[in-house]
Amino acid sequence: MREVAVVAFAQTRHTGHDEGLTEPELISPIIHEVKERTGLSRFGFTCSGSCDYLAGAPFSFVSALDAIGAWPPISESHVEMDAAWALYEAWVRLQHGDVDTALVYGFGKSSQGDLREIMTLQLDPYYLVPLGLDQVSFAALQASALGADPAALREIVRRSRADGRANPYALDLPEPGDEEPEVQPLRPMDVAPVTDGAAAVVLAAGDAARELAERPAWITGIAHRIEPHYLGMRDLARSASAAEAARAAGVDKGPVEVAELHAQFSHEELILREALGLTGATVVNPSGGPLAANPVMATGLIRIGEAAQRVLDGRAGRTVGHAASGPCLQHNLVTVMEA
Repeated sequence: MREVAVVAFAQTRHTGHDEGLTEPELISPIIHEVKERTGLSRFGFTCSGSCDYLAGAPFSFVSALDAIGAWPPISESHVEMDAAWALYEAWVRLQHGDVDTALVYGFGKSSQGDLREIMTLQLDPYYLVPLGLDQVSFAALQASALGADPAALREIVRRSRADGRANPYALDLPEPGDEEPEVQPLRPMDVAPVTDGAAAVVLAAGDAARELAERPAWITGIAHRIEPHYLGMRDLARSASAAEAARAAGVDKGPVEVAELHAQFSHEELILREALGLTGATVVNPSGGPLAANPVMATGLIRIGEAAQRVLDGRAGRTVGHAASGPCLQHNLVTVMEA
């Protein structure tokens, strides 16, 4: 297996409203940032993650290539999901051995529409929509199945927002107050905020990684697993796919200092902690996590990037980045990175 590492990470200063930027305008600054950090002007492979439903236009990712520069021609691909899976595709591409670098980026502007409706139409437009179920309703069913202590959920929200206020890229959200449930038992504070933003990661293989970064964040394990879509076919109080992905990626092969978890609802952090086998010694979502900023289609990539950055700048020696997709943690990707 070829050695591959994260050598650069950049993200936008996320906002909770539309600032009037087009997708290329949103992406361009972070592409320039990772190019400056690595000294690269072109990459062996480019892969992006986005959602046409968010943009409201087919093949919207094509216009985003204006920020990349597609001439002279580049080797490029795209996934219609969180860019964490674009990173997985880029990692696989680097295993081929004919290219040494890859640019991965993801972007989303959730402020342009009703995210609950958009994600429902994207993930299940036929069978469950007529029942009136959406992603928050699904999450509420899962929270009820888990039976989590409301005080524990409130503490997760409080900690996430406090960490987010210390993160210049996250939203400046207030301390949680007394709120009525949005969908019982979830309150608005338990749900990730509407966020616009983008992120980019540069991967490099072997000696190229050592040349481009003083302390590369080597990907020592990466895997993703998926469960049945229909909620009645799985135990909502646990995430079998996250646990299996963690085992395949080798999370348990050493201590995890920092874990960035793609928990878009407060109760999901509890499920993911158990699924990944994290102990109290692991710092979870020091960036604030999705509860402090949730630019859909970039949030999972940001979890990997934030975890990698801890290794890149020497604050940690072994970290985990996690991404999720689908209702109730249906599809999970786990990445282990080490100095």
